[in-house]
Amino acid sequence: MGSGFEDLGFAKVDHGREARCGRPEVIFCEGKTADEVAAIAARIVAESGYVLGTRASRGQFEAVAAVLPQAVYHERARCITCGQAPAVTGNLVVGILSAGTSDLAVAEEAAVTLAAFGQRVERVYDVGVAGLHRLVDRLETVRACSVLIVAAGMEGALPSVVSGLVDRPIIAVPTSIGYGASFGGLAALLGMLNSCGSKVTVVNIDNGFGAACAADAILRLAGEAGA
Repeated sequence: MGSGFEDLGFAKVDHGREARCGRPEVIFCEGKTADEVAAIAARIVAESGYVLGTRASRGQFEAVAAVLPQAVYHERARCITCGQAPAVTGNLVVGILSAGTSDLAVAEEAAVTLAAFGQRVERVYDVGVAGLHRLVDRLETVRACSVLIVAAGMEGALPSVVSGLVDRPIIAVPTSIGYGASFGGLAALLGMLNSCGSKVTVVNIDNGFGAACAADAILRLAGEAGA
């Protein structure tokens, strides 16, 4: 423990991460056994009071719930949360936009992550370029947000469109949604990387968690600056 981590044999739980990075360690559940996830979750909750697990299966959640009965499974986001999340402070909001309903798993991963970090979230879903009137209908809400996470599959055009309508930083998330030539999200990724939107930055395919972490860091810096 003096080294900042706890060695469980199969994992070294990083209890020093909150002091270094501002947030406790998050469990990436994919590839771990259910018992491993449960053991790691129990130790993080004991030290930090709260834990978030991403890419979690129902079986992994059931193992966690057996040792932490207050745990919650967020089905669509494939996330586990347990314990007392940080209190929401300030009025800054992250807007989470999804191009289609098929993108909601990624959007919800971002939303659950931000809630776990104590951030306010505004969901604006199913506003893709196939029907731009749906986005226009929510523009007032979108413009009131401080940072925007925009998840889209297919050709990944939505972040560019949003960038032309708002003055906020945009974190684009390509999703693996689409037919064959979308190449599992590669087409959306390349489209977003080549966006003509000057405020668009891009995370990896389906990485709602990474987008949420970036948005959280931006808002914490804004809060420190007294925004």
